[in-house]
Amino acid sequence: MDVNGHTDGSSSAFMERLRARWRDADALLCVGLDPEFERLPAAVRAGGDTDEHIEAAIVAFNIAIIDATADLVCAFKPNAAFYEAHGLAGQRALLRTIAHIHERHPDVPVLLDAKRGDIGSTSQAYAHAIFDVYGADAVTLHPYLGREALAPFLERSERGAFILCRTSNPGAGEFQDLPVPRDDGSTEPLYLALARRVANEWNARGNCGLVVGATYPDELRRVRGVAGNIPILVPGIGAQGGDLEGTVRAGLDSQRAGLLISSSRGILYASSGDDFAAAARREALRLQTAINELRHAAQGASA
Repeated sequence: MDVNGHTDGSSSAFMERLRARWRDADALLCVGLDPEFERLPAAVRAGGDTDEHIEAAIVAFNIAIIDATADLVCAFKPNAAFYEAHGLAGQRALLRTIAHIHERHPDVPVLLDAKRGDIGSTSQAYAHAIFDVYGADAVTLHPYLGREALAPFLERSERGAFILCRTSNPGAGEFQDLPVPRDDGSTEPLYLALARRVANEWNARGNCGLVVGATYPDELRRVRGVAGNIPILVPGIGAQGGDLEGTVRAGLDSQRAGLLISSSRGILYASSGDDFAAAARREALRLQTAINELRHAAQGASA
């Protein structure tokens, strides 16, 4: 595994753009685009709840957030569930949201949080939908069915595949902490065995990442230790109570980057008034500034 976190020297177009954002924008912040219609500002929701209006309201809200924060982020992360909940109107809103990012902010990649994972032709259809229909640059995936099930995603070397590893929910350890035997007779938790497998075997095309919740910085440190410089998406900052300082100190790679630190509700709903976009920018800037202060402190401590 090389210093960029992959095994054969290759790199995906998504990963190149992501690393460019880390470098050129000095940004590790990822803004989650998870619009809940009932929580949108009244001025955006005004006009009724028909499918046409729901679609228009979600798109208008998303575009305002995107344009207000794009220079501060390394990626945008829409969660498919918040769009699928509105049927065809929501799916159209997702298509238009991703298209806007590609058109207006082409240097910022889009990671669709869809958590897919199935076999054979079903997996192929999911990959086609996410990458070719919706136009996402990367996706989150379940590993439970093994590498073979995720092959249609992993084989798309120009796209990113972020594998769930140690999730942020309270019940994550029910399976993720189960002991797995190693060749030397010792054991390690399942999430760590998974991180090792993804980094050393699944990442042959250099397009894999991992997902580790911000609520578990000790586990994040262990994952970073076995996964090298592979990118790690870290949800759970903000509403879920994730540890920002612990996340930065535990998760930085050897280049003092390597993280997509995701915040959704804390940024999206920083204000419920007409100033929602400006408030979202203020919160994103506050969080991005805090991340970089912690990065620089960590760099100084290790110098």
